[in-house]
Amino acid sequence: MSRYIAILILLFFFSCDNKEKPKKLEYTTQQVKDLSLQMNSWDEKRQHDEINQYILQHKWDMKMTTSGLRFMLLKTGNGPLIKNGQYVTVAYKIFLLDGTLCYTADKKNPKKLLVGKDNVEAGLHEGIQLMHVGDQMRFILPSHLAHGLTGDQSKIPPLASVVYEVELLELSDNK
Repeated sequence: MSRYIAILILLFFFSCDNKEKPKKLEYTTQQVKDLSLQMNSWDEKRQHDEINQYILQHKWDMKMTTSGLRFMLLKTGNGPLIKNGQYVTVAYKIFLLDGTLCYTADKKNPKKLLVGKDNVEAGLHEGIQLMHVGDQMRFILPSHLAHGLTGDQSKIPPLASVVYEVELLELSDNK
């Protein structure tokens, strides 16, 4: 019995070595910000290249805003230009770049929203302000203008660029 106790004591001592534990990595707030910016710029470039390839593949002639929103006019309307703070009614389709249809709102069940205020993608607010009533446009929103790092927790994955096809049906004074 004492032999087993001696073996256990030896095993205990050999398992407890005096090696130093690795130090915890500690970063300053500025280092974390810099690292985050590097990661975001890498992903922004990846998405920019992916969107450019998508546009080339479809042979679309799209323009780009300073935020990275891509847009093209599909049909010209004859109504007024939309401004921030106005209520509009839109029909739309939202696709992923792989062609998956995620959401729709047609003319029978359109979406009404307050431009610049409602809880919809920043890129949609920006794009609608490029439209006149009656216009149909196509937008490509990189993830930072769409659903960002988290996606929408349903049909749009994290870091996904989305394609919007939007028809601006009407402008109204209120909801």
